[in-house]
Formats: sequence, structure tokens, C-alpha cells
Amino acid sequence: MKNTESFIPDLKELGLLMLGFLPWMLFLFLSGHTMLSLKIAIVISLVASVTLGSGDLKRGFILSWGTCAFFFICLIMIDFLNNEWMAMEMDLVSNMALAAIMWFTVLIGKPFALQYARRGMPKEHWNDESFIRGCRFITVVWAGLMTFAALISILKRTTWLPFPDWVYFDLTLLNIVVGLAFTTIFKRKKRLQRELANANSIVK
Repeated sequence: MKNTESFIPDLKELGLLMLGFLPWMLFLFLSGHTMLSLKIAIVISLVASVTLGSGDLKRGFILSWGTCAFFFICLIMIDFLNNEWMAMEMDLVSNMALAAIMWFTVLIGKPFALQYARRGMPKEHWNDESFIRGCRFITVVWAGLMTFAALISILKRTTWLPFPDWVYFDLTLLNIVVGLAFTTIFKRKKRLQRELANANSIVK
């Protein structure tokens, strides 16, 4: 029972992180191969980013604001202006946009993982150097994964690796799964280390 309960904080944090990525995942699965399906996916993703991310928007989470801005621009350019070039290059544009948002949070010293992690961390630990360093590392890993996804989209447009479209789709999805798994494992390891250190300090 104790082992099961020890996973509850990790699952809760994973759920909150997945909620932040939900608009992007909805877009990935719903965009389809037609202009109509793409337009519908943009509307659904924008609505999801505003409604499901309302709390994060109020807290000033950069990933949430970047997500809303991206899908709002897509709404204007594709749903209203019927920009065919952007529609054709949507997988590349979206991967580059998400990677850019993540790298931006690193460059300005506000890694998006830190904003999410602080929700489950007592305020007295918010400025711990090891905590901030860990969140920065998580964000860099995510940014690297999304940069890799953008490179996959570039390769898709060449003749170097002539795989079917579903292979590139699965690789992009795998990137997100790897990111979520890495984040969960990394944060669980750090949390258990903190708990062990606190227990040892109490014993002493």
C-alpha cells in the first residue's frame, strides 16, 4: 500500500504536465490530412488551451501563453485567411513553434518545467538551487526533444529517409511520450532523494 501511495504525487504531477500539452496532442491527432480537419483541429486546440489552461494563464505560465498565441495565429492565418503554405507546412511550423517556446523559457531564466513544478512544492523550496537546476535540465531535455521533432519534419521533406507519413507521426508522438516518461522518472528520483535526506536529518 505504501509503494502505491508513493506514486500518487508523481501521477498528479504527470497529469498536470499532460494538461499543459493537451492542446498540442489534440492538434497532433485531429489535424488530419485535409484543410477542413486542420481548421477544426485549430479551433478545438485553441479552445482547449484557453479553457483547460485558464489557471495557468492567470499564473503567467509561458508555455500556456505561447500555446494560446500559436493557435490564435493559426486561426487567423489558416481558418480566416486560408494560407495554404502554412497549412502544408503545419507539422514543421508547430514543432518549431513548440521548440522555440521551450528554448525561450530557458533563455529568459524561467524554464517552463519550473513553473509547473512549483505548484507542488512548498514555497520555502522554490528558490533552492538544486530544484531550479533540475527543472532547467528537464526543460532543456524537452526543448531538445521538440527540436528533434522539428528536424524529423525537415527530413520528411527530403528524399534522404523516404518513410511513410505514419512513421514520422509516430516519431513525433514518441518524442512526447519520452519527454513525459523522463520527466516523471527524473522528478520521482529527486523527490525520493529529498525525502531520504529529510529522514536522515530527523534521525540525526
